[in-house]
Amino acid sequence: MSYFPRVARGVHSYPMDESVPEADRLGLGVVGLHEGRTALLAAYRTRNVRAVAGCDLDPAVLAEVGADVPGVALTSSYADLLARDDVRIVGVYTPDHLHAEHIIAAFEAGKDVVCTKPVVNDLAAARQVLAVAQRTGRRLLVGQSTRFFESFRRQRAAYERGEVGDVEVVEAHYTHRMDWYYDRAPWIVDGTDWVYLGMSHPLDLLRWYLGPIESVSAVGSRSALARRHGLASYDVYSVNAMTADGRLGRAFGHYGMHELARARNSIECLLYGSAGTSMAQYHDMRYVHTADDGTEIVEDMLYEYRHYHFNNEVHGMHYGEFANYLQYFADALATDSDYSPGLAEGIETFCLMAAVRESARAGGRPVELAGLLDQVGLT
Repeated sequence: MSYFPRVARGVHSYPMDESVPEADRLGLGVVGLHEGRTALLAAYRTRNVRAVAGCDLDPAVLAEVGADVPGVALTSSYADLLARDDVRIVGVYTPDHLHAEHIIAAFEAGKDVVCTKPVVNDLAAARQVLAVAQRTGRRLLVGQSTRFFESFRRQRAAYERGEVGDVEVVEAHYTHRMDWYYDRAPWIVDGTDWVYLGMSHPLDLLRWYLGPIESVSAVGSRSALARRHGLASYDVYSVNAMTADGRLGRAFGHYGMHELARARNSIECLLYGSAGTSMAQYHDMRYVHTADDGTEIVEDMLYEYRHYHFNNEVHGMHYGEFANYLQYFADALATDSDYSPGLAEGIETFCLMAAVRESARAGGRPVELAGLLDQVGLT
């Protein structure tokens, strides 16, 4: 079963192996099919994950997804999905405030979990999820899709080879107009905060390269789009972060702006290191970096990889990133290997988000993360 071309040409991040019998592939069951349908479809691009079940409360969504993946069992009962012996990995793509409930139920049912970011958006929920994970021994990968986009993968590989030297400053942003998101997910108006939504991308990138962050100072405001929808949270954030050893991070997000997509990509990550500088971009797929002689090198792999990562010519959705992290997690489970971001790192990044929110609401007052980490049991 193959609905989309897996590759344009060349060798991709996780090469396919059609020789793996379907019965040997780890079964994926997904709850929350507005976003989770992408995970079900992405499973067809992996070599040893197979989509077996999906769950949603909306009959119209179930019908739409059923037309896309006719071989997948669909239900409105999460308990029924968890009871299936052929589900090894549960994908949680429900609204943020339901993540903890759905993760805990999956852990208790003996399943490992992939959860979209943020893994939780509440301190008490973070403590509960950690406690159940420790008791059951189940594992969780946070679906930070940006890390698994090809240009960001290349940037990370070069960093791990030492090509930028010691990272001194990280600068990341995610800017994207979100009219469509308010219509698709009305719960964002008063049920969460954009710091846990869009800002989860640049803040995760800061944490990925800087390691644990000691303190943040942030300011926020509401765009005209946010005011029109009656948004409770800020949808514009500017963040300064610092590690214990004095390295700096800067993150910016704006979710009501008019985009200049040709001039600035929605997501960019710049690493300023002792031996060089690099930048990765999304929606375009460019990795830009300095050579040893100072020459600026542009690697543009969009036309090579777009059929793997996107579902159409206008760069829609995240099929390649979802496929990459599903395969990455499946490999880690099969070999009992380390992986990232796991549950503890995901909750630490949630604490970073919570600190940003607290600082912005206090008009930029610096907030140290130690107190939040202590509240969730990570110190």
